[in-house]
Amino acid sequence: MMKIIGVKFREKGKIYHFDPADLELRLGDEVVVETERGIGYARVYTIPIIHQIPTGKQLKKVLKKASEEDLAVIQRNKEKEDEAFKLCLEKIKERKLQMKLVDVECLQDGSKVIFYFTADGRIDFRELVKDIASKYKTRIEMRQIGVRDEARMISGYSTCGRPLCCSTFLRGFEPVSIKMAKNQSMTLNPAKISGVCGRLMCCIGFEMEDKGTGRHPCARKEKITAEAETEAVLQEEGFAGPPEELKDTEAAALPAVDEEIKAAPPEKISAAPEGAVTRPEAPPPQQQKQESQEENRKRRRRRRKHRH
Repeated sequence: MMKIIGVKFREKGKIYHFDPADLELRLGDEVVVETERGIGYARVYTIPIIHQIPTGKQLKKVLKKASEEDLAVIQRNKEKEDEAFKLCLEKIKERKLQMKLVDVECLQDGSKVIFYFTADGRIDFRELVKDIASKYKTRIEMRQIGVRDEARMISGYSTCGRPLCCSTFLRGFEPVSIKMAKNQSMTLNPAKISGVCGRLMCCIGFEMEDKGTGRHPCARKEKITAEAETEAVLQEEGFAGPPEELKDTEAAALPAVDEEIKAAPPEKISAAPEGAVTRPEAPPPQQQKQESQEENRKRRRRRRKHRH
């Protein structure tokens, strides 16, 4: 058991877990953390909680809270990212490259600037890298991403009116198939089952019912709370009851009806009420067959007469 917190390095990025040690941290605090690429700056997004992690796994530590100097570095990096974004857009237009620039990330120590872009195929951006490197005198990396990653970075709102799942709580993209939509009896209209990225919506995958419990494996907390409140209200009003009680009630009611029918005389059961319209009885199958054969003979005779 150990204390962990969740932090984000970018506003629309993933949540990573770190060991806060003995630091008193709150939501929104800027912190300095140890990463694989060196020292990095992040913001606290989840409060410290006690959690059990797998044996042998070690979390990186939060070194300290961000000081005034660290906050100044963060602000300079943000300004540098905005400037690099505009410069890259201008160079893309000049060279008429078929690519869409999505985001720019500048590492905290300024050793590298990463440009994220989308494109239909492979792009020759060697000249573009030279143009940008001549301006910033640092390492430039052009990283091509997919449309789902683009939606996560840009964020937005889905057709349900809520922020995109990929930019809020989903940590990874799971495969989503059209069969999942069929199993949920959804309308197979591409406009209704596709997200803003043009791919099948992620919620189709994580809203598939769990066979064991019957509950969605990734149901949102507010949905689970609403279900519990609804069940409580229905039970108070008397609209809902345990299935066993309903079965007992039906079993007790059925014998009484059967006894009534058995006790009634045959004349009373067969007698029709006054004014009721009675359907004519259907002839037996043998008679129907004979009538159909007779009609066929008559048709053949008429055809012969017309021929002569």
